[in-house]
Amino acid sequence: MKSDLFQNEMISLKSIIKPYFCENFHKRIMPFEKELKTRSNSCCELCSSTSELTSYAVTPFQNGGRIDDYIFVCSTCKSQIEDADKIVANHWHCLNDSIWSETPAVQIVAWRMLNRIKNESWPQDLLEMLYLDEETLAWAKSTGDREDLEDVEYHKDSNGVHLESGDTITLIKDLHVKGGGFKAKRGTAVRNIRLVHDNPNQIEGKVDRQTIVILTQYTKK
Repeated sequence: MKSDLFQNEMISLKSIIKPYFCENFHKRIMPFEKELKTRSNSCCELCSSTSELTSYAVTPFQNGGRIDDYIFVCSTCKSQIEDADKIVANHWHCLNDSIWSETPAVQIVAWRMLNRIKNESWPQDLLEMLYLDEETLAWAKSTGDREDLEDVEYHKDSNGVHLESGDTITLIKDLHVKGGGFKAKRGTAVRNIRLVHDNPNQIEGKVDRQTIVILTQYTKK
C-alpha cells in the first residue's frame, strides 16, 4: 500500500518536473526564440535565409544577456562564424544588406565577418559604408577580430592583381604536385579558386579533379 502511494507520488512529481525541465532546457538552447523570430520576420538576420534558424549569442554580452545580445541566424552563417576553416567568402556578400540593420548585434557580427575575410578586397568597400558609433565599435573589437587591419595582406597574382574566391586563374609555369603524382601544366585554367585565409601567398583549386595548393606567384588572373 505504501509502495503504491509512493509510486503515485513519484509519477505526479514527474508530471510537474518534466514539462518544467523541458521548457527551460529549450529556453537555454534557443534563448529568446519567439522575440527573435518577431524581430527578424523569421529570417536569418545576416543572409535572410528562412531555414534551420537558431539564436546566436554575440559575446561578450553588453546587455546583461538579454535579447539585444542575440541575433537570429541560419546554420550556414552560424557554422562559418564559429569555425574560420568553414568560411566561404562569397556567402558573405549577403552583408551588403545586413550592414544597414538597426540592431547593433547584427552590425557587430557583420563587422567581425567582413574583417575576417578582408583579404578578399571587396569587404573593404562594405566596411567603409558600415558606421558604428564608438560604443558599438568597442564591442565589435572586443574579441580581437583583425585588430591588425592596416597590415592585411591581399592575395595577388603574378601581376599584382587582387584575387578573390571564385576567380579563374591560369598557371604561368609547370608545377609539380607533391603527393599528387602529376604535373600541373603551364596554361592550365583553374576555376573557382579558394583563398587560403591565413596565407596570402597561397590559393586552393582543382587540377585533374584533385584539390591542390597553388602559390599565387605562379598564377595569372
